[in-house]
Amino acid sequence: MRPLSAASIGSVGFQERLNELVKFFKGRTERQKGRLVDPDASEDDSPKTSPSKAPLPPPPPPPPGGENKDGMTAVQEQDEGNELNFELMGYPVKIPKLPPIPSWLRAILEYRFPSSIDPFTDLIYVIWLFFVVAAWNWNMWLIPVRWAFPYQTTENLHLWLLADYTCDFIYIADLLIFQPRLQFVRGGDIVCDKKDMREHYMTTERFKMDVLSLFPMEVFYLFTGVNPLLRFPRLLKYMAFFEFNDRMEAVMKKAYIYRVIRTSTYLLYSLHINACLFYWGSDYEGLGSTKWVYNGEGNAYIRCYYFAVKTLITIGGLPDPTTVFEICFQLINYFVGVFAFSIMIGQMRDVVGAATAGENYYRACMDSTIKYMNSYSIPREVQSRIKTWYDYTWKSQGMLDEQELLVQLPAKMRLDIAVDVNYSIVSKVALFQGCDRQMMFDMLTRLKSVVYLPGDFVCKKGEIGREMYIIKQGEVQVVGGPDLQTVFVTIRAGSVFGEISLLAGGGGNRRTANVKAHGFANLFILDKKDLAEILVHYPESQKLLRKKAKKMLTKDKKPDEKDTQKEATEVIPPRPDTPKLFKAALKVTEQAGIEGTFSKLKKVYRPPESSAEAPPTISPVPPPSPMHRRYPAPPNSALEDEDESVAETADSSVIIRMTPQKGEELLTVEVLAAEEEAKEKMEDEKEEK
Repeated sequence: MRPLSAASIGSVGFQERLNELVKFFKGRTERQKGRLVDPDASEDDSPKTSPSKAPLPPPPPPPPGGENKDGMTAVQEQDEGNELNFELMGYPVKIPKLPPIPSWLRAILEYRFPSSIDPFTDLIYVIWLFFVVAAWNWNMWLIPVRWAFPYQTTENLHLWLLADYTCDFIYIADLLIFQPRLQFVRGGDIVCDKKDMREHYMTTERFKMDVLSLFPMEVFYLFTGVNPLLRFPRLLKYMAFFEFNDRMEAVMKKAYIYRVIRTSTYLLYSLHINACLFYWGSDYEGLGSTKWVYNGEGNAYIRCYYFAVKTLITIGGLPDPTTVFEICFQLINYFVGVFAFSIMIGQMRDVVGAATAGENYYRACMDSTIKYMNSYSIPREVQSRIKTWYDYTWKSQGMLDEQELLVQLPAKMRLDIAVDVNYSIVSKVALFQGCDRQMMFDMLTRLKSVVYLPGDFVCKKGEIGREMYIIKQGEVQVVGGPDLQTVFVTIRAGSVFGEISLLAGGGGNRRTANVKAHGFANLFILDKKDLAEILVHYPESQKLLRKKAKKMLTKDKKPDEKDTQKEATEVIPPRPDTPKLFKAALKVTEQAGIEGTFSKLKKVYRPPESSAEAPPTISPVPPPSPMHRRYPAPPNSALEDEDESVAETADSSVIIRMTPQKGEELLTVEVLAAEEEAKEKMEDEKEEK
């Protein structure tokens, strides 16, 4: 029956509502008639409010197994709630409602196949490769078995063919659906276009091998019967197997486990092929015809596999071959067994060596350190602490130095790893809160992880501070006292110390406390030089850190010292510095002698009428020279005072003038150059002669 549309369902609901209203008004009319006939009716029969003003209260739930007013049980009402009622051509029709769809089934139904697939990060593609490799392994392992052993019969032929064609269907789906949707890189760009991806796949070597693996040689079944050897083209899809190996090694956390399993599978497969060939040779010679061939007793595959193990691993204890065919077969087995087994052993050694390379490096470093300490007779206590550091560092980090691993990566990847590992710790440090986010990222790449043993001093009071410490794991204690056993405070993970020595300068970079590790402490160290190189590019963060450093320095000062300095400043103001030019003049004066200076002191009076009588060596306006003014004077002020004081040294190398003007005193100091002094001496000597 065709399901109803939305309009039909709406009309049915509207009709039901109208029927309910009609029944309600009919009941109300009957109750009103009853009250008119019998006025003494109880209040319970009084009419209720109309549904237009307030909705009707829900009826009380009926007792279990009981009946309601309409004579319907609770089970019947529940059944009606799970049914969809409507009328079709005047006849009522009931359709049961479908149960809710489970969430997992809804997710499958709503899934849409992607238009492009990332072969390196998409987990769905890895799962699909698993099915492709499973189909390939079916052909790899069972084609030789079905060819050599009599396990394929007419009774179970349909099961073998069903499994074969299922594998073929997986091959076809991989060729038509998955491979044409794989993304690829062209010129540094990731190509996601459907047409480009399809054309790129058709130009690869893998497309050719995939097409050849589906070559329909089964048509020869019409002439030879169902021969499993005709399915050997299916083995050409080997590229999917190696791609699956690469993806598994990239996904697994311990890839060496998968490598060991894969290498062991290679050995088992070589023994499997040898067992099939041995049964084929025994069948060719005749089962039980000689002591060397299989005698046809017991499980054929198990007994032939046992022979293959003894042959390839060269255990010995085999019967001697008698015929030429048996001798040649056994010789080939011995040669192949020696090479195959040696190759497998070599691969296994490489896999195990790669898995334990880090631990071997740790052992070699520890052995070299112990040998060095023994050669120089290092005390046993120091040696035991060094061994403890090696053990704890290796167990906690899995390596001795993280920088050796990260130095191989580019700067961007080193930053990504540092942000994921250390940013959650550094972002909680109060000192760097408010700083530029990129500055903190740059700082993360400069941090160095160092492990301190219990009782080790991280820094001592009075040392030159060149590093700042951030606690990554563990605790440190600030200690003091005469024996350095008094614990003042304990600093835990996420805290920072040593920042005052790092940010302060000019004598403030000495350690102010003794800090030692309480237990095993893993600290991040930030060098002062590295921080300075970073802050050059972030001036705002540099200003913020300087302000915080000043607050820390002023916070550590005693309040008595601050009050004393403040009172001293208010009572005795600081004496201003003597001008440098005046200091030079006084120094020259001292060299010439005080008596010679003041012996030449004289006063010059300039008449107001004319300035012609003034000495020729003294100008009414002093020449341009270095000047020192007690008070600021305008540059173009005229000379109003008539008195002028002049003082000069004995050799007239320095001339000091004091000129009053407009209530101010202008001090002028003239220093004659060495050449002028030499010229004056030459002229004096000529005049004397």
